[in-house]
Amino acid sequence: MSWSPSERELERQAVRRRLRLQQIAVATVVTVVVAVGLVVLVLSSPGWDRVRDYFLSWSHARDSFAAIAEGFWINIRIFLVAEPCVLVLGAVVAIARQTTSPWLAPLRLLATGYTDLFRGVPSILVVVICGIGIPALGLAGVTSSLFWLTTFALVLCYGAYVAEVFRAGILAIHPTQVASAEALALTRAQTMRFVVLPQAVRRVVPPLMNDLVSLQKDTALISAVGVFEALRAAQDYQGYNFNGTPLLVAAAYFLVVAVPLTRLTDWLMRRQIEKEQGR
Repeated sequence: MSWSPSERELERQAVRRRLRLQQIAVATVVTVVVAVGLVVLVLSSPGWDRVRDYFLSWSHARDSFAAIAEGFWINIRIFLVAEPCVLVLGAVVAIARQTTSPWLAPLRLLATGYTDLFRGVPSILVVVICGIGIPALGLAGVTSSLFWLTTFALVLCYGAYVAEVFRAGILAIHPTQVASAEALALTRAQTMRFVVLPQAVRRVVPPLMNDLVSLQKDTALISAVGVFEALRAAQDYQGYNFNGTPLLVAAAYFLVVAVPLTRLTDWLMRRQIEKEQGR
């Protein structure tokens, strides 16, 4: 005999559907009212005509599109080079801070000092120092390419942030996991490699994705040393034509990459929460 819901269960389902539809209707109405109110407020403001002419000129957007696209390719290349380097550096620093051997005390102090320094200094200052200071030293064999120097600066800055994310994931692993590995005669290095790190990495994927989104945006900081990436190209057009529309064009380029990454981060966070709740 097949199962069929009782009348009481059918009533509950009907109530839940009705409440869900009411919530959707209220959310839709409130969103539309707020959006319309904001649009009316902006369009009726005294300076709207000046803002529209300065920031929303279709002709200037069309004329600056190609130059900004060429500059944005530099942003993408720096991002693709820096991101794996950041992940490797962050993981190494996090592991170094978790060592317990007295012989590795200098390494722990170095890792701690690195994270404190580069989390405290503004990223734009690191970019300027690396982009201008390193070539000024005149060191033999050291590149003077601003592409690689600014990428190096971003890796230094974000490596410190990512190291703390990895370290938080390592510390979140329950001590019984380590004790069980030791009971199986695994060395501390084997425990870290085969037991702790795989679990820690899975736990910190969502915050790592947030850092990835931030890194993608902060590639624009290299414009401070004259690299003609997207923001610099937009500023150059703005300076010659006295119109700020290219700045919004550059923002649109960054959004094309940032929004999908942000949505992916949200999806990963939901998956992680569902896994935790399912245990």
